[in-house]
Amino acid sequence: MNGLLFIDDEEGMRRSVVRALQREPYPIFTAENGEAGIQFVQDHIANISTVISDFKMPGIDGLETLATIGKLNPDITRIILTGYATVETAIQATNEGIDGFLTKPFDNRELRAKIHEITIRKRLRQFVSDPVYREIIDSPDALRPRFHEVTILFSDIRNFTKMSCEAEPHDIATFLNHHYFTPMAEIIHQHNGTMDKHIGDSIMAVFGAPVLHADDAVQAVQAAVDMQKKAVDINTALDIGSGFRLNIGIGISTGKVFSGILGSIHKREFTSIGMAVNMASRLQRLAMAGEIMICSGTRDKVFAKFRTEALPSVTVKGIEGRITIHKVNMY
Repeated sequence: MNGLLFIDDEEGMRRSVVRALQREPYPIFTAENGEAGIQFVQDHIANISTVISDFKMPGIDGLETLATIGKLNPDITRIILTGYATVETAIQATNEGIDGFLTKPFDNRELRAKIHEITIRKRLRQFVSDPVYREIIDSPDALRPRFHEVTILFSDIRNFTKMSCEAEPHDIATFLNHHYFTPMAEIIHQHNGTMDKHIGDSIMAVFGAPVLHADDAVQAVQAAVDMQKKAVDINTALDIGSGFRLNIGIGISTGKVFSGILGSIHKREFTSIGMAVNMASRLQRLAMAGEIMICSGTRDKVFAKFRTEALPSVTVKGIEGRITIHKVNMY
């Protein structure tokens, strides 16, 4: 459900916002303070997608309220409302991961437009990094179909089938979401990569689409290195008795692909297809746990930044002849 919760200690403000949003296609709920708002979210966690909280309130303030709500459900869009917009407040809100600001006073049209804008930005940030998001906003043609060079990264968990056969479905979902998809996606976003899709326990990320950068190949390999280091940290923290281990192999390939919005009328997505995608997938399958395999094209772009080791040539499905692959030495 996509309900909106508005938290403010002034009854007049709560009524005003309810009136302003009464024609919106989602239910509106209100709470008179931070404690009540947090409790409401706890009690209706599946029914709330957006929370707006006043900054200045008796008891816990708006930032603390939204920070707590974010821990309950990170997917909730959190917006701070303030008539005291200062640099200090902005820094605090950024550190807490708040999704946006509304300032008082505001008119009804501005309120509705701002909520929509912040919500869309929140959803886009699940797919692309902030720098990529800003370029998409500034460049309407960023999503147009095109052939161009990108770097593709594939990651996959080793022995996952065996692990999943011995675990409960809820435990599998928790492991994947909290110990794999979330931390690895964060690393990919930090390096300006775009999460393309999850395929079972595999991750496909694209560096260079929808926005091209001069160092996409370098960023992709650095992301892979950081992902492998993060996997080591996660394994150290995991309970060995749980049966779950995050041992991943990563393959990276650079080459020409087609990027664009593909799909049916029922489901569409921005994705990339081409030989570089196939090659990255094949290299990922060749990588052992903890390894990063890259193609020669990627190696030519990153050799000044990373130490690599050429491996004996191999045959790869879909490619004639034998090819040379390279392993990234992380230490």
